Amino acid sequence: MRALAEVATPHSYLRNEVIFLEGEPTAGLFLVESGIVKICRYSKEGREHILHFMQRGDTFNDVSAMDGGTNPATAVAHTDVRLWRITREDLRAIVLNQPALAWAMIENLAHRARRLVNQVQDLAMRNVRSRLAKLLLEQARAVERGESPPPLTQEEMAHYLGTVREVVGRTLRAFIVEGLIEMQRQQIVIVDRKRLEEEAEI
Repeated sequence: MRALAEVATPHSYLRNEVIFLEGEPTAGLFLVESGIVKICRYSKEGREHILHFMQRGDTFNDVSAMDGGTNPATAVAHTDVRLWRITREDLRAIVLNQPALAWAMIENLAHRARRLVNQVQDLAMRNVRSRLAKLLLEQARAVERGESPPPLTQEEMAHYLGTVREVVGRTLRAFIVEGLIEMQRQQIVIVDRKRLEEEAEI
């Protein structure tokens, strides 16, 4: 950690400010000190697909920092954020002398790869109703673990689930009518967890 701290440079971004763009030369490795960063990709038509939300303690852009290729996705400040950036050259020099750090980064990449495989499977094998139920349950479980998952608008849910806002809104209303969830002060509250879990498993 001391070695990383010696070469890391601080950067601050305001909400909705672009940190780096997909396809640009590698921006290096980033560590989130505070705030939330949105990692996303865009279609040729400009449609957004959200891949991850990164919070305090998370790293991102690991892939291009390690392989030297272009940034694989776009990073945007979802809230005001403070980050630490380490260049690919500095990271390589440290990793060569710190095998424990190298192994930790390999484990982190493996975890991300596993999560992406699950996302691909969800998009291919689950309908929107099932994907939305799963997302609501994941958000609830994060809160139960004492975490603070980013609050998502219906538009952001749609971008994360690979659909459009109208479909998300329609599905949420159906969940309310069926007694699976309630809306309380603009927050979604799970009413029938068992049935929502059944929906997520379809």
